[in-house]
Amino acid sequence: MTIDRPEDIHLEVQDLSVSFSHEGKHIQAVDKISLTLKRGSSLGIVGESGSGKSITSLAIMRLIPEPPGKVTSGQIWFNDANGTRTNLLKLDNKSMRQWRGKRIAMIFQEPMTSLNPAYRCGKQVMENILEHENVNKQEAKRRTLELFREVLLPDPEKAFSAYPHQLSGGQKQRVMIAMAIACKPEILIADEPTTALDVTVQKTILELLKTLLNKHGMSLIFISHDLGVIAEISDQVVVMNKGKIVETGSIQKLFKSPEHPYTKGLLSCRPPLDRRPRRLSVVADYVEGKVNAPDFIESAERESRQKLLYSKTPLLKVENVSTQMVLKRNLLGKGTAHFKAVNEVSFELYPGETLGLVGESGCGKTTLGRTILRLIEPSMGKIYFEEKDILALSVKEMRRMRKKMQIIFQDPYSSLNPRLIAGNAIMEPMKIHGLHGSDKIRKSKTIELLKKVGLDESHFYRYPHEFSGGQRQRICIARALAVEPDFIICDESVSALDVSVQAQVLNLLNDLKQEYGFSYIFISHDLSVVRYMSDRMMVMKQGQIQEIGEADQIYFNPGSSYTRLLIDSIPKGLN
Repeated sequence: MTIDRPEDIHLEVQDLSVSFSHEGKHIQAVDKISLTLKRGSSLGIVGESGSGKSITSLAIMRLIPEPPGKVTSGQIWFNDANGTRTNLLKLDNKSMRQWRGKRIAMIFQEPMTSLNPAYRCGKQVMENILEHENVNKQEAKRRTLELFREVLLPDPEKAFSAYPHQLSGGQKQRVMIAMAIACKPEILIADEPTTALDVTVQKTILELLKTLLNKHGMSLIFISHDLGVIAEISDQVVVMNKGKIVETGSIQKLFKSPEHPYTKGLLSCRPPLDRRPRRLSVVADYVEGKVNAPDFIESAERESRQKLLYSKTPLLKVENVSTQMVLKRNLLGKGTAHFKAVNEVSFELYPGETLGLVGESGCGKTTLGRTILRLIEPSMGKIYFEEKDILALSVKEMRRMRKKMQIIFQDPYSSLNPRLIAGNAIMEPMKIHGLHGSDKIRKSKTIELLKKVGLDESHFYRYPHEFSGGQRQRICIARALAVEPDFIICDESVSALDVSVQAQVLNLLNDLKQEYGFSYIFISHDLSVVRYMSDRMMVMKQGQIQEIGEADQIYFNPGSSYTRLLIDSIPKGLN
């Protein structure tokens, strides 16, 4: 066992506690945690939403809003290479502003909300350089363009002049990384920097961070809810749950011999890449000691099921569908430039089937899903549902048809009306379609649906902001079920959730499919999740289907180089 020398320790957090006051109540967000970051190394902090990991990083950066938050105890020691120790919690605000961005910097989770939408990206990075370095604007611009090249932005000059909304998610995150490393900080904190990104973009961001760490000799604190991602970049790991550290150790130790039930749960709730369990494990099973022996679906059972599925008449037929999006309009509002988001796509969906649709952001997945429901009108092609040409239906006829065709959107918060309590949000489509005769019966049906998706009667009266992300998504699922549909499109419906909550929602979707015989189109950029959920799988790129076939066949024997790229980008931990 090696003992760390004082000069090897870059940052030391001792007995840190952070609390928040809300409506007269005190919430202990971080409870007496201690951790150590070695010089030149990467420390991963992992846990679910609400575990305290982001609050810990904000405390280190001295960004806890006071009030309602307050650091109630602890010390945060920054050790420089000369052996000088500084307690960051004792610095006044003016001194801390000099440290923040210069010696210790942070990449925030959501680049769209972290970047100012009113300022060009280049100016925002320049601002950080001008604040901390004694240089003029010309030199700051030169260094910003150099940083943009270093973080591999495809067109640095264009990115410099672009507003945040004009860049993709991956490009915005590169701008945030450039801003964070602009003044060559000694410590970099990355708070969920890849959570909402495609697996391919996630892989390139992780590789970029590793390259920058080695080049500049920085130390890194990397925060995530996914141990698979943590394993790609971290040397040591801290596992947090409910504001406390429950386990620490090397990444090898945690993957090969985790000790705490919570850590075991986090490792087990992602869909395995080699087999298909009937149900995914969830963290609560491990914490409560209710883990059962895994029950795997064998290939013979899967083949028998699919033979029965594909002996039926297709529920949905999509024939040579194309959808154009307007890029530019003239003064009269007429489109002058178009982009073909969906390009001559054809496929069939069978009753009771889950058809996976996978591809990177911008490939046309969501546009195709909305085109099928006529939320976006196609520019050409045919769509048949139950052998009816839905493109030939009137507005009134299409409204009646939508009772059978539902969608669960990616963001459960923006797809719920913040002024409607959950119960009314679920009852609303029942009223629109004239189901169940009276509000009394509809309320009873709504409470049944809430229980079906793992909530209870008390949730009927709560507003969306009173729920967690996973609970909000369950309400959206209940709302989709309210009109008793035959076909549901799940549009990235688990991509924004913790891996543990994701497992719960995936289990719920499979349970509902088993009970009601739904057909799903399951859209995601995460090929491991799509493969687990799907009977067949479609891979989409630039508006076109690259390949379609049995999910395991495509995963283990991909026919296109693009599919192989998606598979290679999946975080595989230490496997």
